[in-house]
Amino acid sequence: MRSTRMTVAALALALPLTLAACGSADSESGSTSSDAMTSAAPSASPSESMSMGDQPFGAACSAVPADGAGSFDGMAKDPVATAASNNPVLSTLVTAVTEAGLGETLNTSKDITVFAPTNDAFAALPKETLDAAMADPKGLLTTVLTNHVVEGRLAPDQVAGEHKTLSGKSITVAGSGEEFTVTPGDAKVVCGNVQTANATVYIIDKVLVPAS
Repeated sequence: MRSTRMTVAALALALPLTLAACGSADSESGSTSSDAMTSAAPSASPSESMSMGDQPFGAACSAVPADGAGSFDGMAKDPVATAASNNPVLSTLVTAVTEAGLGETLNTSKDITVFAPTNDAFAALPKETLDAAMADPKGLLTTVLTNHVVEGRLAPDQVAGEHKTLSGKSITVAGSGEEFTVTPGDAKVVCGNVQTANATVYIIDKVLVPAS
């Protein structure tokens, strides 16, 4: 009987020590595994970073290519003028920017917001207005184009309000959520919160021609 009690007591003392040793080994193994996973994990690419944040929104986003340089992932890797040049939805805007010599200015600007008119938006302009602008690339055309650019990257919850543009004139954005209108012109945001390497882009359905 005494021998049995001694055996039980010995087991009672040994069990916590055994569990502690196992726990220590598991902890060291878990720490090693965790360190290995941390060191092996690659840093997020621009497109992966964008996917973890807010996504582009709007009915016209479906017209943006699903892959390649003109896709949302592709645009996120390039500065804004280069990104737009790869997007077929914005080809007329790119032609106008090139004509005005603003590509380098836009690409090298840090943290801007661009309201980018679609091809249909330019097509809807009166012919005489478009012709006059294209005939005066350093004057009227530059004024019109810079009227679409605002300093700072404006997220959807920041974009509503009055903003001074690079033209020196102001535009007003009204709305919330995924519904926004921009004046002058009562342009609607048809695809918003598009990210490029240096800008947040809101694609709009009208050109923001400033009052003369």
